[in-house]
This record gives sequence, C-alpha cells and structure tokens, in this order.
Amino acid sequence: MRLTVKELLYGALLTAVALAIPLAFQGWLQIAIPPFSATLGSHLPSLLAMSISPWVAALVGLGSTLGFLVTLGPIVAARAFIHVFFGVIGAHLYRRGLKFWQVLLLVLPIHALGEALITMPFGFDFYQALVVVGIGTALHHILDSGLTLVLYRSLVRAGVPLQKTASSKGVVGTL
Repeated sequence: MRLTVKELLYGALLTAVALAIPLAFQGWLQIAIPPFSATLGSHLPSLLAMSISPWVAALVGLGSTLGFLVTLGPIVAARAFIHVFFGVIGAHLYRRGLKFWQVLLLVLPIHALGEALITMPFGFDFYQALVVVGIGTALHHILDSGLTLVLYRSLVRAGVPLQKTASSKGVVGTL
C-alpha cells in the first residue's frame, strides 16, 4: 500500500487538528470521571481519517496520542493510542465498501473495549476500567461520530475527494 501526496496532506492536516484539540481545549470542553475523561470532538480527526486510508488513520492516531501525552499524561495517552488500532481497522472496512456510518458503528466496541482494557495495567479495577472508561468511551464515540458524520457529509458535498472504496472504482465513498 502506497501513501499518496494527497493522503499525506490530509493526514498532516488531521494530525495537526488531533494535536491541537487536547492542547487548545485542555480544561475546557472536557469532562472527567476518573479514570475516564473526554474532550468534545477529540475523536473527530481519527474518525474522519478512516475515510482516507489506513496509513492516515494510524498517523492521526499517533498525533492524538502525542497531544494527550503532553496535556493529560500517560494514562490518557495510552487510551488515545487505541485510536491507531480502531482507525486502521475502520479504514480497511471503509475500503471494503461499507458505508461510513456503518464503519463508525463497527469500530465502537473496539474503541471502547480497547480504552477500557488499556487502563487496567495502570491499577484501575474491573469496574473503573470496563464500566466507567468503557461505557464513557462508547458514549463519547457516539457523540463524536455524530459530529464526524456532519463534517464528512459536508466535505463530500463540497467535492472534497476522500478515500476511494474498493467497490466504487474512483467514486468518493458513501455515507
């Protein structure tokens, strides 16, 4: 798989946004129920990157991880690192021709369970990890997915050529 200049450009822009969100919104647009925390819109770059390519999704997930490491520390950064995995999986699903909303729904359990499990080595118990972090992440994913779908639809209508699906043969992906 080869990364095109256009994909690299989109990836760089989305990575910049993924870095800017935790830096700009630190202490603002955030809720915290330890060990869970959520920053409104923080999943948007990672979710949108899935419509471009697996490489872009991984790049944006790493950018998100770095942004949260700098602002909120290693536990939140470890949770953000899960964005790499669900992003790459979601990008592959999208390339196989699934509708974007279906991809967002299918990666939700990977995202929520991944973030829940990654907190356990930091000393959080089963309840804190699976209930507080897992359910909190699922709700946050749903909210950010709604925002992402609005942005995705706007970009498609504006003619922005997002990733091509295997079944579309050059046609912009479907919602």
